[in-house]
Amino acid sequence: MTADLYCVMGNPVEHSKSPWIHARFAELTGQALQYGRRLVPLDGFAQSVAAFRAEGGRGCNITVPFKFEAGALPGLRMTPRAALAQACNTLRFDGGAIFADNTDGRGLVDDITRNAGVALAGKRLLLIGAGGAAAGVLGPLIEVRPAHITVTNRTVAKAQALVQRHAAWAAQHGVQLAAHELQAVGGPYDVVINGTASSLAGAGIPVPASVLAPGTLAVDMMYGPAADAFMQWATQHGAVARDGLGMLVEQAAESFAVWRGVRPPSAQVLDELRRTLSAP
Repeated sequence: MTADLYCVMGNPVEHSKSPWIHARFAELTGQALQYGRRLVPLDGFAQSVAAFRAEGGRGCNITVPFKFEAGALPGLRMTPRAALAQACNTLRFDGGAIFADNTDGRGLVDDITRNAGVALAGKRLLLIGAGGAAAGVLGPLIEVRPAHITVTNRTVAKAQALVQRHAAWAAQHGVQLAAHELQAVGGPYDVVINGTASSLAGAGIPVPASVLAPGTLAVDMMYGPAADAFMQWATQHGAVARDGLGMLVEQAAESFAVWRGVRPPSAQVLDELRRTLSAP
């Protein structure tokens, strides 16, 4: 049986666990596919997508810093959640067309509500960041009807633009939505989500500790060493820290279903991946 070709595109991308995850999904569901990494030049995203399609690629995941570029490719058939985010992390090549989705938000919500066991309905949420990662999760977070979501970002105008784009969606779901500067977010919150790459850049925690209370769930969308600083800060202030590994596996499961029409056992694969990474 010929294996269909998939990959993850990003810069950097060598750290990505996606090839392991999708190989395990394929094994558990009996799907024939090969999934690799593609390091994409910062000025060569569209060309890299075209080249992969020409090689027979069937689809790809998109990671930093190309999610907004993916959402701007010509001729896309976008899902409503991807169109709202204006950012994509999943492309499927349907002959001459490109189907585009964003599975990040579904992955984050599934990880928080199912894997961490924390209900989001009626809660107060803080979303840090207004880049591709944050844009991808805001719509699905609104959909589960928290009471209030505050979006904050180093450049507050970007947070305001993200909030404005989601205002009608928030109103439809009865969710209060606001944008604030990093040092003016107040608090505490029930759930704090870090959608920035501040840890990768070696920067400090971008918000004051007043956003946390004992028992606050503090989630970094990054995983591994990139999430360590945020998680240590959260733990020191009495919060429950969680990295982005569960989100990674859950968004991958959603992408896999988009490509293959089969939902893989994500909880099992997350458990196996955590054991693999913690092994000496």
